[in-house]
Amino acid sequence: MSGGPIVLRSGGHADLRDVMAVMDDSFDARFGEAWTMGQCAGLLPLPGVWLMLAREDEAVLGFALARLVADEAELLLLAVKAAGQRRGIGRILLEHFEDEATARGATRLHLEVREGNHALSLYEGAGFELVGRRRDYYCGQSGDRYDALTLAKSTGKLR
Repeated sequence: MSGGPIVLRSGGHADLRDVMAVMDDSFDARFGEAWTMGQCAGLLPLPGVWLMLAREDEAVLGFALARLVADEAELLLLAVKAAGQRRGIGRILLEHFEDEATARGATRLHLEVREGNHALSLYEGAGFELVGRRRDYYCGQSGDRYDALTLAKSTGKLR
């Protein structure tokens, strides 16, 4: 990486290999958080779904996958390659998710994250608050189970 500017652009089916490369690099398989290519491909054509890629010099370093249902938006996946972490790329993607969701009419934002995931501090720093817990939601490679934390925040947009 040359350290050029981070550029966001919309993604689609043609970008799924890049998305999977980021996911494989950033999600530790022992926790069971990553999605399959089929899961991502199946979601992309649905109404209200969008994919945003973070690129640097044509290399995809991160992505965010989200959806809007009625007036609620959910951040389904956010990942940044290890080589791109600690550079603000996750924050850029999260801010874009919030802006895009609000522009699409969302009044409430949701996401789930594995308890202990280092991204939790990013979400809490952006104002997301714990609203629920799914016990033993993730199943890792070894069979270990991990809780999912449900976080939410209001966009401040009134209907």
